[in-house]
Amino acid sequence: MPLPLPTASAGLGLRRGLIDELLAMPADAINFLECSPDNWIGVGGAHGAALRQLSERHRLTCHGLSLSLGGPDPLDRTLLQQTRAFLDLHQVQLYSEHLSYCAAGGHLYDLLPLPFTAEAVRHVAGRIAQVQDSLGRRIAVENISYYAVPAADMSEIEFITAVLAEADCDLLLDVNNVFVNACNNGYDAFDFLRRVPAHRVASLHVAGHFDEDDGFKIDTHGAPVKGVVWALLRQAYAHVGVRPTLLERDFNFPPLAELLAEVQQIRMAQADAELPEVPHG
Repeated sequence: MPLPLPTASAGLGLRRGLIDELLAMPADAINFLECSPDNWIGVGGAHGAALRQLSERHRLTCHGLSLSLGGPDPLDRTLLQQTRAFLDLHQVQLYSEHLSYCAAGGHLYDLLPLPFTAEAVRHVAGRIAQVQDSLGRRIAVENISYYAVPAADMSEIEFITAVLAEADCDLLLDVNNVFVNACNNGYDAFDFLRRVPAHRVASLHVAGHFDEDDGFKIDTHGAPVKGVVWALLRQAYAHVGVRPTLLERDFNFPPLAELLAEVQQIRMAQADAELPEVPHG
């Protein structure tokens, strides 16, 4: 089993549209690649060969899409077995899923928010515990972007904190999602970060978003990371400490050099956060 990822590490998402460039880039350009097992389980041919080659050169982390942690349907035991085999095969030590649901009487192909209620806390925490047992490892859950709340008797951060405690799992802190949700739902992103339980944060994501003319934000993963999100990332490091951090980009791919420049911005923020404080006076 490889050593755990260093806390100061920066990664890039493994997307099929980037495969040729990822295969050609220097091995030290990133610290890890993140892939979604759901998109790679059972894949053979040229793509399967590329995955094997990339996993030999780079550590893999994994981010699931389809478990529907908060959904009403029974957990997909076949997918859980396949996911565990994939994680074991590639010696993945950091696995995450979304604090959401994506299936209800069939797959919905979207990540939908859960009610911020005590009942929802109990429901999703119980299912997360089952997933951790099935996978034989702790998992992290990601705070998703959302555009409506089904019901709420607590705030988003209160809901997330309660789920983490009851399930005894970790958090994948998506900084862009914090910013998007704060803007769209009228709360302060920096205050949200200050209330995140630091000891639960396993890793972070940053990504780009789209600004509507009326100021509404859409989480797209299809644009460069904006300055305010970089500032929020630095604030996150100040609160929770430096953690492995991924640059997410799902489409509108620029030349790889531009993505690697953003990865370097993550590394610079991590290095700055680890500098010792200079005493004054």
